[in-house]
Amino acid sequence: MPELDLTPLRDAIAAFVPQGRSGLLPALHAAQARYGWIAEPVAVEIGRALNVPLADIHGVIEFYAMFYNEPIGRTIVRVCTDPVCSLRGAETVLEVACRKAKVTRPGETSPDGEYTIERSPCLGLCNTGVGVCVTHQHDGRFHTATYGNARSYTVNDLFAGHGRTAEDYVGGDICIVTALCGRGHTASLIEYEAAGGMRALRQVLEQPLPPQHVIDQLKQAGLLGRGGAAFPAWIKWEGALKAPHLPKYFVINADESEPGTFKDRILLEGDPCRIIEGAIIGAYTIGARQAYIYIRGEYPHAIECMRQAIAQCQSAGYLGRNILASGYDLDLEIRTGAGAYICGEETALFESIEGRRGFPRMKPPFPAEYGLFGQPTVINNVETLAKIPYIFTHGAAAFQRFGTERSTGPKLFCLSGDVVRPGLYEVPFGVTLRHLVEDLAGGVVGGELQAILLGGAAGGFATEQDLDLKMTFEDLRARGLPLGSGAVMVFNDKRDLRDILARLGRFFAHESCGKCYPCQLGTQRQYEILQRVAAGQIQPGDADRLTDVGWTMSDASLCGLGQTAAWAVQSAMKLWPEMFELT
Repeated sequence: MPELDLTPLRDAIAAFVPQGRSGLLPALHAAQARYGWIAEPVAVEIGRALNVPLADIHGVIEFYAMFYNEPIGRTIVRVCTDPVCSLRGAETVLEVACRKAKVTRPGETSPDGEYTIERSPCLGLCNTGVGVCVTHQHDGRFHTATYGNARSYTVNDLFAGHGRTAEDYVGGDICIVTALCGRGHTASLIEYEAAGGMRALRQVLEQPLPPQHVIDQLKQAGLLGRGGAAFPAWIKWEGALKAPHLPKYFVINADESEPGTFKDRILLEGDPCRIIEGAIIGAYTIGARQAYIYIRGEYPHAIECMRQAIAQCQSAGYLGRNILASGYDLDLEIRTGAGAYICGEETALFESIEGRRGFPRMKPPFPAEYGLFGQPTVINNVETLAKIPYIFTHGAAAFQRFGTERSTGPKLFCLSGDVVRPGLYEVPFGVTLRHLVEDLAGGVVGGELQAILLGGAAGGFATEQDLDLKMTFEDLRARGLPLGSGAVMVFNDKRDLRDILARLGRFFAHESCGKCYPCQLGTQRQYEILQRVAAGQIQPGDADRLTDVGWTMSDASLCGLGQTAAWAVQSAMKLWPEMFELT
């Protein structure tokens, strides 16, 4: 290999050097954008500049799927083959892409070095077709598109970075946080202000409101987190406010990676200023002067939309020094993930920002006491923060009028799979599953309803008997079903659920971080058994093995990934035990 010119690298990473280790991920992204991969001399130079041991540099590179320590193609084509995209022919798209690139299987680079074809986990395009992300390494261009909905869209178009981009359908009974989404372009700050945006921030900062008063408003509204855990937002904020140590940090979790979920992507691409406004209010409340938004690397368009929105907010005086002449300062920095589902777990996300592999931490201590950089931290999901401006401009009582006593406010649901109108639907908590599937999404297509997977890969199956179930935390919990991130994946009776389960198994086996053995080994064993089930090669005792592995992961895993990796499988075993029996 010819000697690399490291001068451009030094210029590219200069802005991250003062951050030390915490600048590692952005430095690696900058290096890969410059050279196409991270060669040994590049890793050595980054380690020297940031004062990070070379062994740690390699550990981080090898942990994240989107970093490469060997040459790859000048164009990377990632094809999603998770459950919903598989319904629309993802395997065929992947096969054609491999044939076009003249490679024998995914993961290989074409002989001429032009293309690398990869099988990708969910790209957040479940509502629009087979998700494909094309990255052109030589000039930094990217193209995210769907394949399968447009008949004129060819693989040649895909490789060239042309073709049909995702067209999101946004609907529902109400439009509180989605009013500016689904219009085919990103709402600017001017458009957001014209729709009433930043009024809440002015109300909080220009008076200013005491932080405890802000928290009391959230408590009166009953705002529960929308990331899946349903933890009360005001408890997080109050805990960090009362924590005695400084500095404090505020983090936006935009590492949306759950198969079947795309709500955060649509919010980030459609109305990013709304999320920024909610985050500024949160940061002010807890006394943070530094905030981060961690966006998954598979969302290049969302990253660009947020970058532009931050610049607009800085120019308008909503970010930076002395915001709205209040004396309050706040910097908001984007951190880009690099392909690790586990980083959606809050403590793993902190580790990633700090420049480490995304391993989850033991709890307690909890983030409000010991979070990012060991300091008090609040971390909220994108949808949660999108609710904040409405609460302060319309009042807690107005927010409570939507939903139920225990599940207040509006909720975003991601409908995908075998329905007429896949899309993002905003509704009050308490509507029925039937209303979502039949009235809003137009009903089942291609056959009769077989199953609905609620909550994503870490979810549970519902059937026709559950259609009149109310979509609330309490009603779903009583039925033994998770609400999760709001994913609703519909499968007609022509679909092979064994194949769907095998794809879920592969997802968790691929995404397990490996820190704890119950999850690392359990997800692998679960996937192996589900492969046999899908292939009709069930061995005696496989059903018992699945049960044992599932319970072991649920009881003994360190974090939510392993604890929930068997939920969908266990749900299917209760509903359709015959699928797992020898015939």
